[in-house]
Amino acid sequence: MDAWVRFSSQSQARERLCRAAQYACSLLGHALQRHGASPELQKQIRQLEGHLSLGRKLLRLGNSADALESAKRAVHLSDVVLRFCITVSHLNRALYFACDNVLWAGKSGLAPRVDQEKWAQRSFRYYLFSLIMNLSRDAYEIRLLMEQETSAYSRRMKVSGVPGGVETGGPGGPGTPGGCLPQLALKFRLRVLLLARVLRGHPPLLLDVLRNACDLFIPLDKLGLWRCGPGIVGLCGLISSILSILTLICPWLRLKP
Repeated sequence: MDAWVRFSSQSQARERLCRAAQYACSLLGHALQRHGASPELQKQIRQLEGHLSLGRKLLRLGNSADALESAKRAVHLSDVVLRFCITVSHLNRALYFACDNVLWAGKSGLAPRVDQEKWAQRSFRYYLFSLIMNLSRDAYEIRLLMEQETSAYSRRMKVSGVPGGVETGGPGGPGTPGGCLPQLALKFRLRVLLLARVLRGHPPLLLDVLRNACDLFIPLDKLGLWRCGPGIVGLCGLISSILSILTLICPWLRLKP
């Protein structure tokens, strides 16, 4: 079991390095095209990107089983919302990797009759739903932390004898004409500041939000739901890959559970 864990970790690290290189090639190819580079150079970059993509698929052959194991562990979480979001995310990742394995078999020549376009669309749909579940989990954890921060602040105000809340009397209050908008602007500003404080105090959550948000552009573009262009896709993929590598180098930055 320990040997399998080490092998899986090494494969994961290599896959993420290949992913970073693949999206770097995508971004470079877009830049070369915009600046009028020679067609031969653009072709070489596209071929390198294709080889890296195929290599990544080979490194992900066992990832469906890992995702199913992660889903089985997530079923036992005590929090209902986290249990649902994480379990459904892992199940969709398992289906995404299964479709990816079929694509690898088709591209490598083992299954030449595979409809690669159809399976690619299926894989990106599962990938998109997995990311939606990840972002839903992030939003839930942010809400919990913001509520904890608000409760802690209210308790501190009560202990110090300072009345909490925003004063509604006086100039600009709800009873004053035009006082509603300043109140809403103040509340919005306070919520944004609280959100920034929560994310700054929880780096693993911040990195997970950034990584999932960047990854979201990839399936949206591939499925035609929101055309971003190869430049945006390459940049977002490269950023999310670097963040993923960072969580491998510094395990404490990985969001748990």
